[in-house]
Amino acid sequence: MKVRVRYAPSPTGLLHIGNARTAIFNYLYAKSHDGDFIIRIEDTDIKRNVVGGEQSQLSNLSWLGLDWDESPDKGGAYGPYRQLERLDLYKEYALKLLEMGYAYKEYKEGSTKFAIRFRVPENKEYVFNDLVRGTLRFQSKEVEDWIMVKDNGIPTYNFAVVIDDHLMAITHVLRGEEHITNTPKQMMVYEAFGWDIPTFGHMTIIVNEKKKKLSKRDHSIVQFIQQYRELGYLPEALLNFIALLGWSPSINQEILSLEEIIQNFDSSRLSKAPAMFDVQKLAYINKEYIKKMSHEDFVELCTPHLEKANIDVANKEWVSDLCSLLHDRTVYGAQIVELHHEFFHQAFVVEDEAIEFLKQEPNALNVIKAFKEGLTQSDFSANAIKDLIKEVGKGLEVKGKSLFMPCRIATTGILHGPDLPKSLSLLGKELVLDRIEKTLELMENF
Repeated sequence: MKVRVRYAPSPTGLLHIGNARTAIFNYLYAKSHDGDFIIRIEDTDIKRNVVGGEQSQLSNLSWLGLDWDESPDKGGAYGPYRQLERLDLYKEYALKLLEMGYAYKEYKEGSTKFAIRFRVPENKEYVFNDLVRGTLRFQSKEVEDWIMVKDNGIPTYNFAVVIDDHLMAITHVLRGEEHITNTPKQMMVYEAFGWDIPTFGHMTIIVNEKKKKLSKRDHSIVQFIQQYRELGYLPEALLNFIALLGWSPSINQEILSLEEIIQNFDSSRLSKAPAMFDVQKLAYINKEYIKKMSHEDFVELCTPHLEKANIDVANKEWVSDLCSLLHDRTVYGAQIVELHHEFFHQAFVVEDEAIEFLKQEPNALNVIKAFKEGLTQSDFSANAIKDLIKEVGKGLEVKGKSLFMPCRIATTGILHGPDLPKSLSLLGKELVLDRIEKTLELMENF
C-alpha cells in the first residue's frame, strides 16, 4: 500500500514553528517511504479564519523547501482540498451514521435545528500502536457522546478529519500530542463504517529552555516562519533545525541537507521526550549555512536589510567590502545592520587587555606614530593601508605582533577582529585618525 500522509492546517494565522514541524515530519515520512504528501485546509472554524491565512501557510512551507503532491493550489484526484467545499460529503456520512444507529439528533430547545452526536459504545476499549509512544489504550467510559455535526451543519474536527482521511486514502497520521485524546473518538467513526484505521504517531511538545511548553505569548523565541524570513534566516538552515526538534539521525551529524535528512529519516528515532527549542543551536546552524554562502549571495541577502535601515547602498563596492568584512560574524541577514552600527558608531574604548599589551610592548608608541603619519598621506584604500603597515614594519625593523597589534589596538581598541586594512578603509580617514589620537593621549599616562 502506498504511503499517503497529510498536513492539514487551519487558515487562522501565520505558520507557527510547531505546525511547520508537523508538516516537515509528514513530508519526511512520505518522501522516505516514496509516498505522497498532501495539504488539506481545515477551514470550518469560520470565525477564526483570516484573509491570506491559507496563502501564508503554502508560501512559507514552499520557502522552507517543501513540495507537495496534492493541495488546494495543485488539485488532485481526492479533492476538493478545503473542508468548506466538502460539506455535502460530511452531511452524507453523518446521515448514514444516523440511519445505522451510531448517532442521534440533539435539538436546541424551541428550534427545528439539531446537532448530531455520536453514540459512544459502552464498555469498549480502544487500543492503537502509536508510532512514537507504542501501545496506547482508552476506555469508552472515559468519553461522553460527542458532537459530530453542529446545528449549523458544520462538522466538528473529530468527524470531518475521519471522513477526509478515509476518502483521501491517508495511511499514516503524524501530529502533535494534543491530539492523542481525539484518537479514540476518531477510531469510533472508522469502526462504525468498517474502514481501515490509519497508523497514528503523536509527536511530543516543543518546550523553551525553561522546559515550559512554547506559548505564543513567549516573546523570548521567534515562533513564526514569516518572522524568520523577514530576519534573513536561510530556509535550508531553519528546516535543518526544525527537523531536529524531536528527531535525531543515526549518524553523528547535525548540519544536514534536505536530501540527507530524507535519506536518514526513521520514525523510530522520533523522541518520546519533549523537544527543546535551543536558540543557540539555531544560531549555530544558521551561521554555518551563512558561512558556506558565496560572497555574492551573502551581499544579496544583506543588502535589503541595509536599505531598510536607511544605510546608503548606492556604492556597491563599499557594500561588498562591508559584507566581506562581516560575513563570518553574521548569524542572520538582518544582523548585518546591528554589526554595521557597532562597527561605525560604537564609542571608541581601548579594552583592558589591549592596554596591557601596549604597556608591555616597547615598540608600540613608535609603531603607532609612524602608522598615523603614513595614514595622513594615504588614499585609504585597503591595499594602501596594507602596504603602509609593511612599510612601517620595515622602517622600524618591527614585525609580527609587535607591528600588527599596536596598529589594530590604536584604531579599533581591541586585540582581535576582522581584516584590519579593510576595516580601516570602511571606517574612513577622519574617524581612524581621531581614534589614533585618543590612543596616543591614553599612552601619555602610562
